[in-house]
Amino acid sequence: MKLKAFDPLKVVADSAEMAFNQIAEFDGGGIGAFWSEAGETSPWEMHPDCDELIHVMEGAVTLEVLPSDGGPSVTQHIKSGAYCVVPQGCWHRQTLLKRTKEMYLTPGITLHSSAADPRVG
Repeated sequence: MKLKAFDPLKVVADSAEMAFNQIAEFDGGGIGAFWSEAGETSPWEMHPDCDELIHVMEGAVTLEVLPSDGGPSVTQHIKSGAYCVVPQGCWHRQTLLKRTKEMYLTPGITLHSSAADPRVG
């Protein structure tokens, strides 16, 4: 067995803005990292078969989550050093509030939507 240590801050330091770098495979999905300046809100994404861990290594984001039960959206501010777990089956998006470096762990597939509310229709 061979183990390997990863440094996600080094991965993003060596990459272009918004380059989603897969660092390692993980349970049918992956661990990745990216960086970007503050800006627009991302499209919606959802993971039908897994939770997703979002770790803000540097910077700050506002995460918006649409509960799978149809309830109103929930927002969470995540600042440098903190992380949040998005529950399986919940559509979510984020707004980067300042230059941000982020790592994510998504052990399954990812669906995307640009609909106003992807739970409808």
